[in-house]
Amino acid sequence: MEASTMASSFSEEGSQQQKASFDGEYAASDSEDEGSGEDEEVSFTDVQEVLSTEQEDPGHFTLPPHLRCASHTLNLISTVDIEKWLTVTNKTIYRSATAKCSALWTKASRSTVAAELVESLCGKKLMVPTVTRWNSFHNAVARITEISRPQLTTLCSQLGVRAFSEREYKFLVEYCTVTKPLTKALDRLQGENDCYYGNLLPTLESLMSKTLALRPGLSEMMANLPDVVVQAIKTRFASVLDSREGLLAAVTLPKFKMRWLREQERGPKDSADNREEQDSGSFGPDREVLEYLKSGSEMGVLDNFPRIKNLSLKYNTAPASSAPVERLFSLGSLVLTPRRNRLGDKRFERLLLMRYNHYFDK
Repeated sequence: MEASTMASSFSEEGSQQQKASFDGEYAASDSEDEGSGEDEEVSFTDVQEVLSTEQEDPGHFTLPPHLRCASHTLNLISTVDIEKWLTVTNKTIYRSATAKCSALWTKASRSTVAAELVESLCGKKLMVPTVTRWNSFHNAVARITEISRPQLTTLCSQLGVRAFSEREYKFLVEYCTVTKPLTKALDRLQGENDCYYGNLLPTLESLMSKTLALRPGLSEMMANLPDVVVQAIKTRFASVLDSREGLLAAVTLPKFKMRWLREQERGPKDSADNREEQDSGSFGPDREVLEYLKSGSEMGVLDNFPRIKNLSLKYNTAPASSAPVERLFSLGSLVLTPRRNRLGDKRFERLLLMRYNHYFDK
């Protein structure tokens, strides 16, 4: 037998023995794993519950409470809740009026001749609602109601659209009247200048009071819509309206303090005056609160009240809406373009900050 033949036979024999031993070890390990699996029970832990539960251990980390975006929630009220009520109570007139509005928007957006005709007859252009813009439907309908009914009838006849009846036109006017406070509150909460969490409760209280005040001037077909809006606010914002954190966030903002609270919620005035007389000699927590309530409405007054400033920083750090953050993400796609795909993290952060922040000192 040649040497090469002997070497190959020995190598084949060795590889077969190694494979057999490996298969045996693998089968044994499988049997051990199966046996251990039968004895031990697998237990699952809810990570969110662990991180959300406060514990006394100082080294234990907890997540902050989850806050729903107020702008998204108000948008659900203005679209889902109101539309659901309209399709049940005023289904026929709601669909006929919105269908005629859609016909006008289609004509004006697809034809330059129609758009020029609208501008020449009415002195203004029609607004077309878009899905990605909140309040766009209300603003578009409000633009149509700004046109007088005789002008609107003339416009519809020249564009080949069925004219609005008197009842349909009144329906659109009252719809815009009821939803106007809702759209203003939504614009305020999704803004960037005043996005403190303390704005949420005063805005909701003002929204509910203004909406309910519209009931006397409405006709029978829209008389119950303010109650529907207020009930939807109480349902969707139930956890916020009863939250201690939202109350402290609003009270510790100097521009609100306790002005937005109803009289029964502020407490008796005599007790506050007696407490002021008792604490007149010292600057304790009660005295600091009383002095804070008498101070101005600028944010700088918080520097004179360290305890209240700490509370304001704690409860107003989270924004009431995620809309400013979403706009920041959208702006990031304009900075990090395919031609600038080699930007570093620090340079991208600086460019985005300079593009988004308009308050740099010159």
